[in-house]
Amino acid sequence: MNPEPTLPTVLVLHGPAGVGKLTVAREVAARSGWPLFHNHLTVDLLLSLFPFGSPDFVRHREEIWLRLMPEVVRDGRSLVFTFTPERTVDPGFPPRLEASIQEAGGQVEWVTVTCDREVQLQRVESADRKAHGKLDSRAFYLELERNGAFAFPPLPSEITVDTTTLSATENAILLLRQLGQAI
Repeated sequence: MNPEPTLPTVLVLHGPAGVGKLTVAREVAARSGWPLFHNHLTVDLLLSLFPFGSPDFVRHREEIWLRLMPEVVRDGRSLVFTFTPERTVDPGFPPRLEASIQEAGGQVEWVTVTCDREVQLQRVESADRKAHGKLDSRAFYLELERNGAFAFPPLPSEITVDTTTLSATENAILLLRQLGQAI
């Protein structure tokens, strides 16, 4: 296990479906000892109660995110969070997250996760995504994209990891090194 950063850090891995956010996040969590709070934990919980994108779904999703992550930081711990920017997320969420984490005594590191477009579209249809109830249809993904479902203002990332050719382990090691973490 690696030592905590100087300030507790919320490491936000963000990018579109199928680029490998959760795969890289699992490796980062395993190597750092930080808890992993991935997007689908909240989404799956709320989908059991509300339709995706409904006002109640959107409100509760953000409440959960903004309530739980600062609590971890107040405990002096870092965590890994995966996030898919899309139109049901209020564009004001990223600055609210940063403010809540700073108020709790921590910092946010935004990491863009990307890969080659064709690789991403192939991954969207992977058996693993189907098994975990994620968006798993290339045609549906492209339809959502055409309809602006993934429109979101740019996020303030200073770090990018590309999963096209590097493994999740290689990307996790590179990412932790960029954050100054001993591997």
